[in-house]
Amino acid sequence: MDKRTVFSLILFSLALWGAYTIYAPFLLTMSVAVLLAMATSNLTQYTARVVHSRKIAAVIMVLLMVALILAPIIYIATTGVEYLARLDQETIREIFAKTRSLTHNIPYVSSWVDEYLRADKVLPYFKEISLYLTKMGSKGVGFMKDVFLVILFYAAVVYYQEKFIALIVALIPAPQRESREMVDEVSSTMEVVFYSIIVTAIFEGFLFGIFISYFGFDGLLFGAIYGFASLIPVIGGALVWIPVSLYAWSELGANAALVIVGYTIIVISVIADTFVKPVIIKMIKDRLLHDHTRINEIVIFFSIVAGMSTYGFWGMILGPAITTFLFAATRIYLEYSSSLGHQEQ
Repeated sequence: MDKRTVFSLILFSLALWGAYTIYAPFLLTMSVAVLLAMATSNLTQYTARVVHSRKIAAVIMVLLMVALILAPIIYIATTGVEYLARLDQETIREIFAKTRSLTHNIPYVSSWVDEYLRADKVLPYFKEISLYLTKMGSKGVGFMKDVFLVILFYAAVVYYQEKFIALIVALIPAPQRESREMVDEVSSTMEVVFYSIIVTAIFEGFLFGIFISYFGFDGLLFGAIYGFASLIPVIGGALVWIPVSLYAWSELGANAALVIVGYTIIVISVIADTFVKPVIIKMIKDRLLHDHTRINEIVIFFSIVAGMSTYGFWGMILGPAITTFLFAATRIYLEYSSSLGHQEQ
């Protein structure tokens, strides 16, 4: 290695260190924006072909992101906080009483409910939660700032998408063909994850919101809440329909609560989530995506869980991307090691 190469590496390292000190607070949002741009790259190209303009396509994609991410969060953070703050203590006591009667004959569960689900124990915490909810606007400023920055960075990456992809491929320390394969694999995985998230949130949120509005609930609000909650694997929907059904039982009667529970489990969890949603995703993939995903769906599922437990809301994007990149890098390393072994022989 000559002096010029060493000097270039030192300069590049110093530049990276300097950039890190400046942009460290924005690395998470920038990474999410790049991954979202990769996930929607085919849709962006399709839009550009339809409108015959890259600039107009970029504007359309940014407006789509605002509608899908920013608008529902603002709505939930305003209308939802006011809705929850109106719950009185007497309603909560009735819900607890109904829950105890429901679990009275269930072993272990009944003793746990009698011990911990009591108004004198829970109401003090509920008061603290209510105070927190009234201040949620200021508490959520940090998250809203991250959402705004993600959309801002997303706009820049979408507009200069080809240059960003070429830069990422050039920076990966591997031959260009392998680097391109790694980027394509991450992009394909992000497409599957992104459209799965969007279809799940909109489709299941719509089904829950339309149905729950017949019982006097705010269908738009609870549909949006259920849509976001459904993104949490396994238990997401239950975080919404269980308290809603208990509240309905307290205010509307047992029949209303049983209908809500039955509809949510049978129509949304079984029929919609198990049978209808995969068909919709397949239709989207066949029309818009070039799916080259090698990573297993079960691995994607656990990567979403791990990502959300580490990075919170944005983990559903970062988890699958990091996992896919790890799998692709491992495969390239093994192929490289295998080729070296054959050369030595």
